[in-house]
Formats: sequence, C-alpha cells, structure tokens
Amino acid sequence: MKKNKILEEILKEVDKHPEIMSRREALKYLTMSPLAASVIASASVGTSTAAASSDVKGKIVIIGGGLAGMSTAARLNNTISNADITVIEPDPMSVSYQPGQTLVAGGIWKLDDIQYKRDDFVPSGVKLIKGSVTSVDPDNNKVIVDGKEEVTYDQLIVAAGANLNYKAIKGIEGEITSAGADNAATKQTVTKNGLHSLYFQDGAKATWEGIQELITKAKAHTGAEKLQAIFTHPNTPLKCGGAPMKIIYLTHARLVEAGVRDKVELTFNTDGGVLFGIPEYNDAVVKQFEARGFKWNFKHNLTEVDAANKVATFDKWKMEKQESEDEMGEKVITEVKVAEPVQFKYDFMHIAPPMKAPDAVGTSKLGSAAGGWITVNKETLQSSFYPNVWAVGDNAGVPMGKTGGSARKQYKIVVDNMISVMGGKEPTAKYDGYTVCPLITGIGTVMMAEFNWTKKPTPSFPLDPTKERWIMWLLKVYLLKPMTMYGMLSGRA
Repeated sequence: MKKNKILEEILKEVDKHPEIMSRREALKYLTMSPLAASVIASASVGTSTAAASSDVKGKIVIIGGGLAGMSTAARLNNTISNADITVIEPDPMSVSYQPGQTLVAGGIWKLDDIQYKRDDFVPSGVKLIKGSVTSVDPDNNKVIVDGKEEVTYDQLIVAAGANLNYKAIKGIEGEITSAGADNAATKQTVTKNGLHSLYFQDGAKATWEGIQELITKAKAHTGAEKLQAIFTHPNTPLKCGGAPMKIIYLTHARLVEAGVRDKVELTFNTDGGVLFGIPEYNDAVVKQFEARGFKWNFKHNLTEVDAANKVATFDKWKMEKQESEDEMGEKVITEVKVAEPVQFKYDFMHIAPPMKAPDAVGTSKLGSAAGGWITVNKETLQSSFYPNVWAVGDNAGVPMGKTGGSARKQYKIVVDNMISVMGGKEPTAKYDGYTVCPLITGIGTVMMAEFNWTKKPTPSFPLDPTKERWIMWLLKVYLLKPMTMYGMLSGRA
C-alpha cells in the first residue's frame, strides 16, 4: 500500500464531512503535522517485519475473519512463501469498522461509513470458508464447521471476537456479534422506547435516533424534575471499554448544542470502583465528568430492564467481612460480595452489554472458566495448553486488550511467534499489553488514552495524553479508519 493511497482514503473521509474540515485544510494538516506523518508512515510499510520464514510449512486455520483474524491472515500471507491459510467466517460484513460505531451513535458518521465487505479484504491465495465453527477439538487438531464439515490444521489461530450477551440482563433477549446481523430477539427491546446500545451496527444507528428523540422530548419538557439519561458499564471484560463513556460525552454535547442540557440529568452507573482503570486517566475523567455536571455511581451492575415501564434494576454491591467456621470448627473471616437491588427510572438508557467468548471456542478445551476467553500466555499469545494454538483480538484471555489498537499490536506478535514455532524455535516476541482508547469527550475533542500492563500512560506522541485535544479528534475521525482498513488489513500497519 503506497502512501498516496492512504492519503487518498483519508481525503475521501474528509470529503464526506466538509462541514468539519475542507480538503485544503486537511492537506495542510497532513503535510505539516508530525503526528499525521507518523500515522501514515505506520500504515504504509511496504514489507512485513516478521522473521524470515519462507521455509516453514503447515496448514494454518484462522477462526474468525474480523479485523484481527483477516489482518493476521494477510501478514502471514505476506511473510510465508506458498502459505496454506484458511479463514473461517460466516459474516459477510465481518471486517466492518467497529470503532466507528460510537461516531455513528453520536451522529458524526452514517452507518455506511463503517460497513465493509469481508470478501473485499480476503488476501490473495487465502482460502475462505463461509461458515461458523461449531466445535473445536484441539486434541485432534480439527474444527467442525456448521456441525458437519471437518477442517484439520497444523496451527490454529482463534480470532472469534467477543459476543454481546444481552440475554444476561433480565428483560432482554439475544446474544449477538458486533455486526449483529441476527439481532431480531435483541431488537424486541433494544433500539426502541428509549433503550439503546451502540455495540452492534443497527444499535449504533438507533442510538443516534434515540438521542434525537431525547432532545425532542427535552424541548417539550416543562416539568420541574429533569429527564433521566442512564449509561451503564457491565461486570465483564468489555471490548472498547471507553465506549460507554464516549456516548455519555456525545449525548451531553448534543444536548448542549440543542440548548436543552439543563433539562436532562446524565448518570453513569458502572460495576467498577473507578471511572478509568489507569490513575492518571481516571483523574482526568473525573474532572471532565465534574465539569459537565454528570452524576456517577460505582459498584452498580445492570441486572434487569422493564422496557415497558422504563425502569432499570441494578445490583448495588459491596464487599463485607463475614465470620464462619471451617471444617475443623475454627472461626474464619472471609470477604463476601453482598448486593441489594436498586431501581432507576429512565427516559433514555444506553446499555453496554455483558460480554463473553462465542460458545464454540469458549466452552471448548481452549476456553477459560470465566467468560470463555481463550487461555493464553499473555506475552506470547500462545495457548497455555496447546502449543500449536494462538489467540488474537477480543477473545484472547489477557488482562487488557479488547480494542482495535490492541489487536494491531497482537497480530504481529502472533505471526512472529507462530512462525518461530513452525520453524522449531521458541516464541520470543512479547506483547506488553498495549491498549489505546481514543476517548471522545465532545464533538471536536478526544483524549488519546494509551497504556499497557504497567497501568501507566504510554503515549505515542510527545503531548500530555490526559488532555482533550482537537488534533486527536482529527486522528480519530480521519486517520484511524484508513490506517485500519488499508494498512492493518493488508498486514502491514
């Protein structure tokens, strides 16, 4: 991918939104900004950096053809001579740009701005099976597709993503993917009557419609009590963990824009005990919440929704010390989690659903007990139980890393380590837990939160990463999608 092609794709994005920036202004920015230059360069590398590997042989199967799986296939294809690679993926829109769903939900982009077809991004020479893996047998090096077709492998990469487990919340049905093509059960409640979720494509579009409905309702509202907008964060690992906060910021911005912010109370209910897990970013977010007049409640996990009456029930929990006797009759003190149900009425509510690995991989011998995430060495991303199995992307059982930026680091590690193992060597490449959250704090501002397992900011650019910046907005809106779709998916960024 030549640099001029990346620039061409960036300028196409600019042309879609001339109200934000003209092509001339964008060219000036792209020419003068070291930040932009570094991003374009990272997406324009001409050759793979993986170890020399033309002599390795073996049948490679990849479960999942989303951003992580298809990028891994492309990088392997770039690196191995006469590679034998098969990707198994049922969704024709599997490579759609998931990070853009927040921008759709905030009315910045349209749905077709983020929709890309799987078949347009299958690397040349890579085989594609258009089906679903229904079981995995790592003891015999095979997977079953659609309950009938047996596919064997020498090396297996699991890139099956994370499922949105809406049915874990009483009153909502369905377990779907982020594209959410089969979402009829979930849409019986979510996407209507003030109940929304941007985590699947139709849900993102409906969330923007819901925000507009809230604005209309606020304009007509004359009561003394404010309308209530609730935003949730679940008790499971979460892909794009910043999205529940991004949408409260964007809702706030749209209410301010419409002149009705004073008529709506915005409340963020999170199962966690902090707003952001990295102390420096948490301090910044608390100040941002305070400045915008948000309310928030810690240790509140959504358990039930009464969609007809617009009432949400949360487990408000805490840890308590309790005394008991062990089997020898000795008194012991243990901490136990205790919860009480609390209810919130809402006019608008955004749900970030509980998440889990797809059952086909999560309940196999590769999965973990909690959530089914694939059990791997967190640095090499090699299975803890099967040396010829690897995980990349949202389904990988690592302490952090369910973002597109994490997958962009992980897939290179997996490729390098798998090639080493195929060549009879030890895996030596190490993933450091890099995660990036371009935290949209308003229309025109982003705090670029980058960090790793040190739980300290690890900024890529010489700027204070805790500050909200227009330049980071430009990066988020114009550069990251072309870098992903034409850099990462080519196996080079």
